[in-house]
Order: sequence, then C-alpha cells, then structure tokens
Amino acid sequence: MQKKYDVIIAGGGLAGLTLSIQLKKKNPDISILIMEYRDTIAPVAAHKVGESTVELATHYFREVLELKEYLEEFELPKHGLRFFFNDGSKKELSNRVELGPRLKLPVPSHQLDRGTFENFLEKHTKSFGTEFMLGARVKDVEFGENEHTVVFNHDGEEKRLACKWVVDATSRFSLLKRKMKFEKKAPHDVNAVWYRVKGVVDIDEWSENKEWKNFLAPKLRYLSTVHFIDKGYWLWVIPLGSKNTSIGIVADQDLHPFDTINTYEKAMAWIQKNEPQAFKHVCPPENELLDFRILRHFAHDSQRLYSSDRWAVTGEAGVFLDPFYSPGSDFISLNNTWLSDLILRDVSGEDITVRAQIYEQTHLRWFESWLPIYQDKYKLMGSSQIMVMKIFWDWAIYWSVPCVLFTNKGFTDLKVLKDLFVSEDSVGRKFQKLNKCMQDLFLEWLPHENKIFENKYIDPLDLDYLKRFQQGIETQHSTSELLATVKANISVLEQIVAEMFRLISHEVKGTPLDMKVNPYTITLTGDVDTASEHALAVNDAIAKDVAKMWFYEKVIS
Repeated sequence: MQKKYDVIIAGGGLAGLTLSIQLKKKNPDISILIMEYRDTIAPVAAHKVGESTVELATHYFREVLELKEYLEEFELPKHGLRFFFNDGSKKELSNRVELGPRLKLPVPSHQLDRGTFENFLEKHTKSFGTEFMLGARVKDVEFGENEHTVVFNHDGEEKRLACKWVVDATSRFSLLKRKMKFEKKAPHDVNAVWYRVKGVVDIDEWSENKEWKNFLAPKLRYLSTVHFIDKGYWLWVIPLGSKNTSIGIVADQDLHPFDTINTYEKAMAWIQKNEPQAFKHVCPPENELLDFRILRHFAHDSQRLYSSDRWAVTGEAGVFLDPFYSPGSDFISLNNTWLSDLILRDVSGEDITVRAQIYEQTHLRWFESWLPIYQDKYKLMGSSQIMVMKIFWDWAIYWSVPCVLFTNKGFTDLKVLKDLFVSEDSVGRKFQKLNKCMQDLFLEWLPHENKIFENKYIDPLDLDYLKRFQQGIETQHSTSELLATVKANISVLEQIVAEMFRLISHEVKGTPLDMKVNPYTITLTGDVDTASEHALAVNDAIAKDVAKMWFYEKVIS
C-alpha cells in the first residue's frame, strides 16, 4: 500500500524548501514529500535570480527558520541597497550621486548564492524527515474530498501518490494556476536578463578617487546590492559567497525593448551604451560566463492563493512583482507564513475556512497595494531628485508597517488583521491610499524635474525617522502594542507625505512652505485640502529630515 502524505510540495526550489522546514519545525510528525523536476543538485551560482535579501525575508530565514548560524558562516553579509544615479556621462563612478548606508545597518541581511543555499536547504529539510524526490515532474492533481492524488513522471513512468494537502511551488510553470484557470495579468511590463561571472567584482576598484574610496570602510560597497540606474532601467551587481558575481539588467519594455537585451551580445552592447564604465568591468567574453538567463514580462498576479479544500500556491507559482528592492524572498516569507499556519491548523483538526479566506484576501490586497511602487515608475529612474525621495519613501513604508507586522507575527493574528485591514476606514486602507497618493505625486512631478546632479552622497540613516523605523523592525510587542505602533508609524508617514509635498509643490508651483496639507489630497494638478481638520501643520523634526534629501537650495534649516 502506497504511503499517503500530509503534504506534497510540487517544486523543490526556495519557496518549497523553506515551507517544508517551517512546517517541520512546528510539527516534526507531519509527513512531507517534495517533488523536484531537476535530477541533480542545484548548480552553484548559475541558475536562479534572487540573491539579495532585505529585512523581512532576513528575519524569516534567520529567526523563523533558525538559519542564522548557516547564513553567517556560508553566505555573504549584505551592506544594504546602494544606488548610483545618472551624472550625464556615467564614466566616473565617484562623480555620480550615491545613495546607501555608510555604516552597518541595525538589522542584518544577506547576499545568497541560490545554488549553495538551496542545496543546504534540501539537506536541512531531509534532516527533519522530509522526503525529497529528484527527477519528478508533476503533471496533474486530481482533487478529492478527503485526499488529493498527484500525477507525475519519474524514472520514465507515470506514477500517482495521495496526500491531504498539495502545494504548488513550481515557480512560473504554475501548475495549479493553469489547471484551475486563476491566472491574472499584472499591469507592469518590465523584462530582465542576468548572468553570473567568475570572480569578484568590487566597484571600489572602478575609481582612483581616494577620497571617494575611503569614504566607506573597505568592502562595504562591495557587499552592497549595487544598482546603476537611469531612465527606464537599472543594472545590478551582486557579490556571491562562491566568490562569483551576479550581473543583471531590468528594463521597461516601452523604453528599452526586450529585443535589445535578450542575448548576451545584445546585452553587452546595451551596457556599453547605457553604462559605459560598468561595461569595462562586468562584460567578459561569453565563454567565461557561468550562465545567461532571460525573462520577459516577469510580473504576474493571481486570483487565488489558498483554499480550505487543502490546496495552495507559493513563491512565483502565485504572484511576483519586481526585483527592485529585492522583495522576492519577502513574498515567499509572507506566503509560507500564511500557508504553514493553515496547514498546521488543519492537520491538528481546526476548521480553517475563515482563515484561508482572510489570508488569501490579505495577501492579494497586499500585492495590490505594493503595485503602485513599481507600475510606471521606471520612467522616474532618470531623475536623481525624484528617485532619492521615492526610495526613502518606499523604505519608510516598508520598514514601518510590513516589517514590524511580520517580525511580530501580526499577519497571522486575526485581531491585528481585523483591526488594521477590515473596515473601510481601517489603518491598512489608509496606508494603501497614502502610498498611492505619494506614488502618483512622483509621476505628476516628473514633467517638472529634469536637473542632473553629481558629487552627492546621501545616507538613509541620516534621517532620524528612517533610523527609528529600521531600528524598530525587530522590537517585540504584545498585540495591543503592535497595533499602537503601526498606527503611530502611519501618523509619522502622514507627516512625511505632507513635508515632501510642501517642498515639491513649492518648487513646481511656488506654494507656501508653511501651508497646512491633508496628505490624502496631495496633487500638483488639482485642489489640495489645506484648511480642514485633516490638514497637517509643519512638523519641524520631520521637515528637517525631509530637507536632507532635497538637492535644491535648502529651504528648511
């Protein structure tokens, strides 16, 4: 008689492996089989994009999965995200506006070699008793009331296995999404190509400017996820623990069509044209590449994610937005946290019908609220002033709400979710609306902003509110304290919006710098509420912080 599993996970990549570990750590007796289509170990530094982690996923890997010791010994530490903007020629790195932390960030993160990491995760989950089948290609799932049957090819034969839960972690193959027809397009048309090169690429070596080189301690720039950005694109340089380097181009289809970068020869010509200094350091002969991969229109949405009928999707089999800000592992962390909670409760006999609906709607709404960060925003990347303010805004909303909720288990606390997201005037709805207002303002500002800046360095931790948000990510709260913290953080975000708008509107329209502003009405093309009880007066501390990222004449001391 064939074994019946509690969970069969189709796909043995990052999403499926981490889910299995999360489940096993909570319930060692749960029976799990992972089916992976590749028939060998994952190649080192040569198959998948997604090496850079940020704070939410870092907490998931280090604290939830308890992989801190492994990460610190075998993967590189990361010194934040680092950005270099257009200075008009892009031939001398030290001349470009640079954005990034000077000192070590309070909350750690890592650069992951996906091959090394996934091979470790496979061994690690096996040590908990998870079964792992290589060379297994899942073809179909036959759903039943009490159990499901997974149909797959293995060793040249079609086989079948039964399970209580089936999880689709097949990445873009999206087995269940295609079978059940819950595909949904994402209105964000951006493409990517990437490759790995042998050896270390240290951007500190690109310049002879000693003052610039000594401004940061040795290797801190090297350990950053480096972005070179201009209108419609960004080029990444990411170090790997294998002492190799990941290079990638991400570009808006309307501004840099896919057929201009979709081969290595074309990508080299594109880099030579758009990033001439980088070309000298990141474009070796093709025979020296470890790999070369392309991905067209990578953003995709989904109508479904979890079901109380005991099926679900995770990772890129569900939703994916954009690699800018490295959020891929964040979405896996959130997805697996909701999904593991459902599976564990169901296996213990709890009715998960309501939770499945709440978690799915929260996840889909979160994707919807994060979309404005990216949609149509690649056209802003040629403006240093807009992008500095946008990046700092995006970090503020990320550190102040989702990170704090995740590290405090708020996303599986129904009281927190109900309080923050259910009612029409909830804090979560305000958060979504506030972000949309700010992202729309950046687009309205673009026709008025075309100045090229150079020779500037800006550090996010020079802004007191950003430093407080970053430091507060791992602070542990009770449920009531968590709700109060999130609400207080959103009040700070409202003040930030008002202060940023005052500067932008003064520059574009000459409006008073001390006018009151309702942050939910900001616009450069219509009426702004400056008189109601919701209009905010100047906050001197926030105004001082916002002025630090203003490149024009300092209008606020």
